[in-house]
Amino acid sequence: MQNVYTVAQINTYIKNMFMQDYLLQEVRVQGEISNCKYHPSGHIYFTLKDKKGTLSCVMFAGNRKNLDFTLTEGQQVIVEGSIDIYERDGKYQLYARKIKKDGAGALFEQFERLKQELLERGLFAKEYKQPIPRYIRTLGVVTASTGAAIRDIINIAKRRNPYIQIILYPAIVQGDGAAPSIVQGIRALEQFGVDVMIVGRGGGSMEDLWAFNTELVAQAVFDCSVPIISAVGHETDTTIIDFVSDLRAPTPSAAAELAVYDVRELLGQLETAREQLNASMERKLKIFRLQTEQKKQLLNTLSPMAKIREKKYQCIRSEEVLKEAFLRKLNDKKYALQLQIERLSGLSPLQKLQQGYSYVVDDEGKNIRSISQVKKEENLEIYVTDGKIVTKVQDVTNVEMGKNDFK
Repeated sequence: MQNVYTVAQINTYIKNMFMQDYLLQEVRVQGEISNCKYHPSGHIYFTLKDKKGTLSCVMFAGNRKNLDFTLTEGQQVIVEGSIDIYERDGKYQLYARKIKKDGAGALFEQFERLKQELLERGLFAKEYKQPIPRYIRTLGVVTASTGAAIRDIINIAKRRNPYIQIILYPAIVQGDGAAPSIVQGIRALEQFGVDVMIVGRGGGSMEDLWAFNTELVAQAVFDCSVPIISAVGHETDTTIIDFVSDLRAPTPSAAAELAVYDVRELLGQLETAREQLNASMERKLKIFRLQTEQKKQLLNTLSPMAKIREKKYQCIRSEEVLKEAFLRKLNDKKYALQLQIERLSGLSPLQKLQQGYSYVVDDEGKNIRSISQVKKEENLEIYVTDGKIVTKVQDVTNVEMGKNDFK
């Protein structure tokens, strides 16, 4: 019975064969860089190719100190290292220790040549760049109908503005017929009348993105009357239409954000503007109300009725003042009269009569104040408190009177 081996045993056996082959341990390979990826760990993964084949390569982070330039698509290089097998996958690859440039690759040279030509023709000039409208209703997209690019564009555009209309032209974005298909998409969406156009695709190698490096596509982008945003590959990828387009986006997702204004932000701005407008109107109305009230008061002050009311009030006030002055004057007179009355009361004969005195007059009514005024047998009238006494003088006697005689 023949021996049966495990996959791991076979891979280990082949690995040992590679390690025993001196040629594979010190090898130099010439080729063109493709599918180059810088891993966060520091390793560099890329493919080395020529016209008849490809070879997977890796340079570990520890060997990057020997690399004095950045690997880019299309570079022609010479890689020094060893060929070994990765046992887990059963895949052999070139483990690079040193890499040096060996002239520009064919695609890279073609890229630089076309870029320089279009630059000299003015296709990259800023004067021809069209501004991207701030608010759009229709968004045209020229890309493949399947893939992450169109899904990202639709998701982000609809999230930012649910009312946006997205029109997709399902173009071929890779291969021999890609460039004419992209041109047809640009012209179709231009004729349809979209507001803004996104032209692009997801990432890939330089060969995968080559349709966007053709003069045919670049001229179509330059001639288009609709503003175009290029969105080809990843942020590190650069194509010819990035220089020709009106705006370059690093990714299709970023292109959707640049093309479609966030309606939530717009609604927030409108709400802020509404609040500011209401506040301004309230301030204006408050000022107008205050001015109206002031004019109303001024009108009331200057009106004939106000004058009449003022004069009427003045008359009433004058009348009150006059009454008060009259009452004060009357009271003063009453008080003075009362004083006179009191004073006269003290001089009144009647008051004396009330005190026990009497009042004597002769026939002619003259007051008798001395014995020299009367004669014997002369009739006199004596007034007392409750009446009059008529008497006749019988005798007159002179008597010295003292103060105490009247007690």
